[in-house]
Amino acid sequence: MNLAALTLHVAGEKLRAGEITSTELTEAVFQRIAASDEQIHAYLTLDREGALDQARRADARLRAKDGDAPLLGIPMALKDNFLTQGLRTTAASKILGDFIPTFDATTVQKIRAAGAVIVGKTNLDEFAMGSSAENSAFFPTRNPWNLERIPGGSSGGSAAAVAADQAIAALGTDTGGSIRQPAACCGIVGLKPTYGRVSRYGIIAFASSMDQVGPMAKDVRDAALVLEAIAGQDPADSTSVKRSVPRYSAELSREVKGLRVGIPKEYFVSGLQAEVEQAVRRAIRELENSGALIEEISLPHTGYAVAVYYIVATAEASSNLARYDGMRYGGRASARDLTETYRVTRDEGFGAEVKRRIMLGTYALSAGYYDAYYLKAQRVRTLIKRDFDEAFKHCDVIVTPTTATTAFKIGEKIQDPLQMYLSDIYTISINLAGLPALSLPCGFDSGGMPIGMQLIGKHFDETTILRVGHHYEQATEWHKKKPPAIKN
Repeated sequence: MNLAALTLHVAGEKLRAGEITSTELTEAVFQRIAASDEQIHAYLTLDREGALDQARRADARLRAKDGDAPLLGIPMALKDNFLTQGLRTTAASKILGDFIPTFDATTVQKIRAAGAVIVGKTNLDEFAMGSSAENSAFFPTRNPWNLERIPGGSSGGSAAAVAADQAIAALGTDTGGSIRQPAACCGIVGLKPTYGRVSRYGIIAFASSMDQVGPMAKDVRDAALVLEAIAGQDPADSTSVKRSVPRYSAELSREVKGLRVGIPKEYFVSGLQAEVEQAVRRAIRELENSGALIEEISLPHTGYAVAVYYIVATAEASSNLARYDGMRYGGRASARDLTETYRVTRDEGFGAEVKRRIMLGTYALSAGYYDAYYLKAQRVRTLIKRDFDEAFKHCDVIVTPTTATTAFKIGEKIQDPLQMYLSDIYTISINLAGLPALSLPCGFDSGGMPIGMQLIGKHFDETTILRVGHHYEQATEWHKKKPPAIKN
């Protein structure tokens, strides 16, 4: 039995039944990493010793029947912008190349308490700024389905690790599509919860009004189980919302008959790869055959989303990254005086894309331009949210492609920032509106690359999109496919 290939819920059942141990499962995952990560480069930091110690403790809990948490004994990966006490956290940036946090992020505390085994920290675009995992200060991550192609970003390392069975599940962050887009590129499930559903405390910030933590998993049930473990209010995060956390996994089997599904006409336009459109429309027909009611809707301000996002997000990034000055933590350059220390530290410590976004954001916030750019962008953001509010008067869930194309070649767009930014055109609006959205596999293109379908829900209605996604999974086999590109 290939233990590393198990889904989280199946592995959990076997652990609780005593058929396997967490130590065996963790060893199998590390064997998989050893066999494939020289090709993929999903991980920045591995913690074999710590993980095996956690696995032994999980086994002791399992033997003592001390808790039956679904995550108990499960090897998981963390995107390297989650603070982990005593374990290097870099955000894939030189400026944090040797940073060792003194505490865990709230979500890390929660999965530890649930008994998960933390295998290591995965690669990302520096400070989560990117759509391809090429902007890492260390190395690019490669797509397990085709090593010449990107895995998506910014949570590319987490997506690649799950797709290649280098982790049973993983956590990522999503600011403009950074969970869903790599999930689509790598043929896995990725969930961005409602803004405020999951604590952001202890996450290295990019754009604070849009950043959200979510699961990356092998199927929808796994994503639901992870969300149950990490969701909930956190007093340390003033943006987390005090609402009860549903048993998402218990609601998965409800039928979709009579559910109203909205199809936004603005998402099926020129620029959408034909094979992506065909796969998503086939998936919509599958839902219709199951009794869902399909209705065309309009989200009229969709065309402004990319421009709005890259003003609001860069403005917030400019503010958040001001703390990296060489004084308090992180790298510090040698210089003659304080001003030069700031300048040289940031010049040497930040990569080109991070510098680009800091400059864009600083410009948008500067005197004379604030009203023309930032304030106007916030007003249009409100219009985008109102589009969704109006649409959800007529439907329960919205279905779109996750990405306009399948994964592109490494290096293909790295010199063209605008084309790179357009990679997230179908995911950005959801972050601007604070909505939950799920990406799951719905087919492959002629080159064998995965295609993702996106399900968008009402605020705090993760239950419905997980239910629809699970129903679609039960009717198809896409989520069971494994990448052929890596040597076993």
